[in-house]
Amino acid sequence: MKALMKTTKSAKPHEVEKKWHIVDADGLVVGRAASIIANVLRGKHKTSFTPHVDCGDNVVVINADKIRFTSNKAKTKTYYKHTGYAGGIKAVTAEKVLEGRFPERVLEKAVERMIPRGPLGREQMRNLRIFKGTEHPHGAQNPEVLDIASMNRKNKVGA
Repeated sequence: MKALMKTTKSAKPHEVEKKWHIVDADGLVVGRAASIIANVLRGKHKTSFTPHVDCGDNVVVINADKIRFTSNKAKTKTYYKHTGYAGGIKAVTAEKVLEGRFPERVLEKAVERMIPRGPLGREQMRNLRIFKGTEHPHGAQNPEVLDIASMNRKNKVGA
């Protein structure tokens, strides 16, 4: 009788093996890169994916200042924040953020908004490290290269 039963195996937090991946964001499109990075952070690329367990991998993104938008989005996309005071809403375009002091925030916000909100999502976001240059302090973890550019080409229709 047991041979006929199909059971789903849920991953336990102590059974999860986390790998390290490195992504070179030079010339990548923000949304396409963010969706693949979010899936790797959540662990959806693994066969042992469990929605309520952090089974994702660690991701290091370099060259975040060289990421790009399609069309005219760099000039028209607006990020809002509120100071907490009445009438204190502030707006800044994506172009200004990319030219500013912290260009990695564009990709960070894009990935953050694709991860579920709550304690598990915050834990998964801690596994993302974004750097604006090519230097990063995570060489000792021997990260594998995650080639997002080729993944985008594979997923396009007619390619």
